[in-house]
Amino acid sequence: MDGIVTVLKPPGMTSSNVVYDVRKIFSEKRAGHLGTLDPAAAGVLPVCLGRATRLFDILVDKDKEYVFETSFGIQTDTQDAYGAITARDQCVIDRNSLERVLPEFIGEQMQTASIYSALKVDGKKMYDLARAGKAVEPKTREISVSELELLEQTGENRFLLRAVCSRGTYIRSLCESIANRLDTVAYVPFLLRSRSGPFTLMQAKTIAELCDAAAEDALSSVVTSCEDAMFFLPELRLEKERAVPTKNGLDTHVRGVSDGIVRAYAGNEFLGIGSIQQEKFRLTIHLYG
Repeated sequence: MDGIVTVLKPPGMTSSNVVYDVRKIFSEKRAGHLGTLDPAAAGVLPVCLGRATRLFDILVDKDKEYVFETSFGIQTDTQDAYGAITARDQCVIDRNSLERVLPEFIGEQMQTASIYSALKVDGKKMYDLARAGKAVEPKTREISVSELELLEQTGENRFLLRAVCSRGTYIRSLCESIANRLDTVAYVPFLLRSRSGPFTLMQAKTIAELCDAAAEDALSSVVTSCEDAMFFLPELRLEKERAVPTKNGLDTHVRGVSDGIVRAYAGNEFLGIGSIQQEKFRLTIHLYG
């Protein structure tokens, strides 16, 4: 089966284990997720199946949306509720103070990821190394936050926020930076990825629901096709007779069309993803049946 299944990952489960379960349910060896969720986090984890794994480089760079709670006044070594408390602060943060500083964290910025993140060092996840007591050098990289808003106050020093950000953004590190700006400490007791690129929480299925769909022979109903997943790309329609030459790797002249990546058809047949350069089209990702 070719396509993308949107899984609702529970807290406490690794992204790798989700992929393992999906492989078994769909009896598909070719499977991979579109961006790790740390074990403590929950939410949307799209898993590509079959030919859809060829779309990884396009889909993995799409922005992500998170809903999360931050609790000020306590710091843990993992920046979440699973870690040991390393600092306490009596400072009380009010809603107005928090709202005033949030705009400072919108835009491009450098971020240092937690050593308990899922980034890899020599092929091993940082959080596995850190929990094993091994020295880990934190990694710094550029991220971008396009939206950051306070949704509500959930208790004293506790707030629910929403962020839309680039691939590679660590929400726990973002919350720590916000706390530093407010001269206090914080940790993240709740973290939910509500969207990953075009894949949303509304369409996400639990592993149990996927098992039920398999038992009812209805797995196709929970899979987004490669064609539908690429809806955000411009469409290019070639003449029907260009199907075979295009599949064989030959260029097609397309006059008056701008350079870029497109979703390509020959007649009504979906071929896959291709690129246009100087009015020449070539199919680069073959997705036809």
